[in-house]
Amino acid sequence: MTEVLEAPVEASGTDDRATDAARRRGGGWSRWRVAARLARRQVWRAKWSSVLVVALIALPIAAMSAYSVYAMSSVGTPDEQIAVELGAMQAWVAPVGVPDAGFWQAPTQPDWNGYPASEDGAWEMPEGAPLEDPLGSLPRGTEAIELTHGEATVETVGGTARLEAWGGPAWDPRFEGRFDLAEGVRATAPGEAMVTEAALERLGIAIGGELSLADAERPETFTVVGTLDAATLPDSAAAVFLADAALVAGEQRWYLPTLSLAWSDVAELNEEGIVAYSREVVLDPPTVTTVEAANAHQVWLSSIWMTLTVLAVAGVFAAYVAVMLAGAAFAVSARRQQRSLAVAASVGARPRDLARTIALQGTTLGVIGGVLGVAAGIGVGAVVMGLTTTGSATQYWGFHVPWPVLAGVFVFAVLVGTASALLPARTVTRTDTISALRGARRPQAPRASRPVWGSVLLVAGTAIALGSGLAAAALHTMPDVPLDSPLRAIPPFGIVIGPILVQIGVLVSGGWLLWWTSRGLSKIGLAARIASRDAAANASRPVPAFAAIAATVFIGVFALGQSSMQTADTARTWFYQAPLGSLAIDVMPPGMDAVPPADAELATRAAVELAEGIGARDAAVISRQSNAWFTANSQNGADAEFAMALMPDRYLLDPSVENSFSTMGQSPQNPLSVVDPRDLETALGISLSPSDLAAYRDGAALAADPRYVTDGAVQVAAWPVSDASEGRAPDNIWDPAKRPADWGMPEVSEPLWTTDIEAVVVDLPRQPISIAISPATAAGLGIVAQPESVIASFAVPPQTVELDRLMEQASMAGTADWALAPRYESGPPSDAAWVIPVLVTVAVLVLGASAVALGLARFERRPDDATLTAVGGTRGLRRRIGFWQGLVIAGFGTIAGTAAGILPPIGFAIQSQTDLRVEDIPWWLIASLAVGLPLAIAAVSWLVPPRHPDLTRRTAIT
Repeated sequence: MTEVLEAPVEASGTDDRATDAARRRGGGWSRWRVAARLARRQVWRAKWSSVLVVALIALPIAAMSAYSVYAMSSVGTPDEQIAVELGAMQAWVAPVGVPDAGFWQAPTQPDWNGYPASEDGAWEMPEGAPLEDPLGSLPRGTEAIELTHGEATVETVGGTARLEAWGGPAWDPRFEGRFDLAEGVRATAPGEAMVTEAALERLGIAIGGELSLADAERPETFTVVGTLDAATLPDSAAAVFLADAALVAGEQRWYLPTLSLAWSDVAELNEEGIVAYSREVVLDPPTVTTVEAANAHQVWLSSIWMTLTVLAVAGVFAAYVAVMLAGAAFAVSARRQQRSLAVAASVGARPRDLARTIALQGTTLGVIGGVLGVAAGIGVGAVVMGLTTTGSATQYWGFHVPWPVLAGVFVFAVLVGTASALLPARTVTRTDTISALRGARRPQAPRASRPVWGSVLLVAGTAIALGSGLAAAALHTMPDVPLDSPLRAIPPFGIVIGPILVQIGVLVSGGWLLWWTSRGLSKIGLAARIASRDAAANASRPVPAFAAIAATVFIGVFALGQSSMQTADTARTWFYQAPLGSLAIDVMPPGMDAVPPADAELATRAAVELAEGIGARDAAVISRQSNAWFTANSQNGADAEFAMALMPDRYLLDPSVENSFSTMGQSPQNPLSVVDPRDLETALGISLSPSDLAAYRDGAALAADPRYVTDGAVQVAAWPVSDASEGRAPDNIWDPAKRPADWGMPEVSEPLWTTDIEAVVVDLPRQPISIAISPATAAGLGIVAQPESVIASFAVPPQTVELDRLMEQASMAGTADWALAPRYESGPPSDAAWVIPVLVTVAVLVLGASAVALGLARFERRPDDATLTAVGGTRGLRRRIGFWQGLVIAGFGTIAGTAAGILPPIGFAIQSQTDLRVEDIPWWLIASLAVGLPLAIAAVSWLVPPRHPDLTRRTAIT
């Protein structure tokens, strides 16, 4: 007979009960080390999955790093700025302000200067003039080298041209860094000059050839003895360097080779109206300056903040896409690790240890992706700089690697990798250990709260976007609400935030949406049923993928819709300087006096010759009356008549309703243009019927702006020039009877005569010619007109180089009494320049996201494919399953992104009321994007054959 005896209890009072379990050793750090070891081994074991996640992280990190290097290399350090600005000189000075007027400058930015400001922030230009020479304000005996920077007219291979020029000994060795000797020798004699490498080709000479100035007053010839490289110029720029500073008109500076200027010296020079750029000040700028100078723009800081802003915006989008796609990869990887994690749990690992193992996998891959991305970004930045450099030292000051910024980018990569694994890590904690040890793979159970919250976000986001648009439109009708009121700032944010909530709603309720989709697709066929049920059963894989696709499509659709509306609005309001594809050359007065008639004839002949020189087919001369304020100041001008076509009262503005207007380049006070019948079609860019031309020759007016026409006629009236210049004639803008008294405008006087002219109407209101009459009609009305512009048409559009040459020739063709201003009319900007890049970017990102999702689906479906093949599934069935998987994933993403992306343009269209119109959105293109991309991705998924299944590893049916 046996008996159970109780063990004696120690007197210590402790109740240590006996147990067979191993004694617990170590603390939290031990568990972290074990989790890190398991994570590192799993990363190495799942090589291809790890490579995918690293690539998803490294690609945006590489782009951000490359941009950081590119942007910061465009910002010069103080030493680099000094080398480009001074070479080996100590400083330069230039008189630009009035002495003894409180003149100031920013310490390192001499161009930021001014005079003391009043309490309202404004300052007035004091009386007086700057010094002609700053040497009197410098210590006696100071060595100074004068340089003048401007342009010089020289003879080239094609005629004459104005080239950038420096006057003075820029080849002095002490300018090394500012001007470097490239080839040949430095000039030593007054008759010698130097040029840039590009100028040799432009001039058609070699070193030793002659450089001829084309100045009519001082024609001179110089021998070119070498070439200089100007640090601020690209290699393609042609420039000349002359020994005498007086040969170049432009900005003067005096460079100081030996005199060093402290900030106190600069301040004393400022009192004399002299600005200075000092090596000593730039290297050690003062911390306290005047209030005005302290407000100077700091280029380096502003560039830093711009770089950080771009990185932040790009980083948020890149992080969202990377977290979604990498999260899907981690979700697949976590499910593949279920058995090994269950083994760890069975021997004592707690749920938090399992979650820590998955999270550290993300951290490990984030570190690897960050290192590779930063390294690749530095290399890409160097390559881009090498391919895009122009040779100017101010384009890329140096190869600047911003290590602090890149360190932040690296930390960002680690955070993205960790965040990508957090949701799968949380899911692992809810795994049934016994089922996982058995190898069972059950569908994920959706949570009932997700579709509820997702639906709330969908409805709320849509309501916020549309409601914000309506609120913004309503605020336009409330003039009592100040322009700076917060009420006006809230709706634009709502228009953008609402669609973002819509996307979050789709993401939250994604599993529920996939479940409903599978119910509908199950009726189509076996392949659709299997593909849709697989997506619904493993929602953690497709939901992040179509969320990333939706974000990409959202941005693309937003950009397409908004930009298309803005481009269409620009096209509707575009003012054509000439018919599309034509050249307009205006004759401009150099000052406040009109161009004399004889000079106007000479100028228009020169304009016609310039147009014909680049291949113009026809040229029309447009004449007008001189503006009344010009004619009134001329001899006997006040007694002359000034005739004008009258705008009907119904189109005149009421100042109490409209407080501003735009002439869009027209001249409402002088709307009559005199055009020869032979030139009319060229001037307007249209073809007229023989009857319209005959009526025009017989005295009819051609009304390009239909508003001037009433009952088929245009009313023309005349006033004395004195009345027109003093405001006693209509201005064709404001209703004279409704002008406020505080304007101080005189009453409109009675016209000298009034007549109605039969009108031929064409609808071309947005171009310079409002009403055209023939020279015979103008003579019959007593109108004295003179040439004002030339419009030339072309059979073949001129090349850019031809237009550039014409611009140069026009700048040299003017005289002291007139100048030519050419403009080529290419029409409103086309949206093709940005639509194609947007579509390509969206397509590439969607294809990439779909490829990741489909690749993960095929990887995870390998056991299922083996089971399907074992029970008789054909290769064609597996192809069709791939087709439907691609269609479900890409279709969900593009439709959700399109629905969310179209809301902001609609909201902004509602806000603008009339400027932006919903009908201008390219609906067909957006529909093609939403439907075509999923079909294309599904087709590619069908074309890529599935991998041959391994029949030795099949999913157990439980």
